[in-house]
Amino acid sequence: MPTLFINTPTGPMQIVQKDDAIVRVEWAEYGNSETTPLLKEAQAQIDAYFAGTLRVFDLPLSVRGSDFQKKVCDAIYAIPFGETRRYGDLAKDIGVSAQAVGGGCGGNPIPLIIPCHRVLAATGLGGFSGSHGVETKVALLRHEGAASLLI
Repeated sequence: MPTLFINTPTGPMQIVQKDDAIVRVEWAEYGNSETTPLLKEAQAQIDAYFAGTLRVFDLPLSVRGSDFQKKVCDAIYAIPFGETRRYGDLAKDIGVSAQAVGGGCGGNPIPLIIPCHRVLAATGLGGFSGSHGVETKVALLRHEGAASLLI
């Protein structure tokens, strides 16, 4: 699968394409890149996000996983830039437990673009499966101006 490694303010990232969609984004050390027009566009959008000029990603995505995983990712994707929701809020929306939503967030294969950093626990930050864990979650929330919600 074509894979592009890029540098971001939160560390190196790997973007993976399958067919005509992005299927995985993760913080990863550099490797061999194979660029495609879609991967170049993904990089441009990620760069624009970190530059503060992009608030909504517009890329073809394909979440590989169960119907439940796809439902959780759809709910996360709908959270606007600079806003947060609680695991319990999403749980009510899709009719499952907050713990199940937490598991779905942890299984998100396309973090940052599907912004699981915008999902918080009832009494705090909750977890984050990206690079450097909660530190990266806080950095992303600060970048979006949502850090005041953490206090």
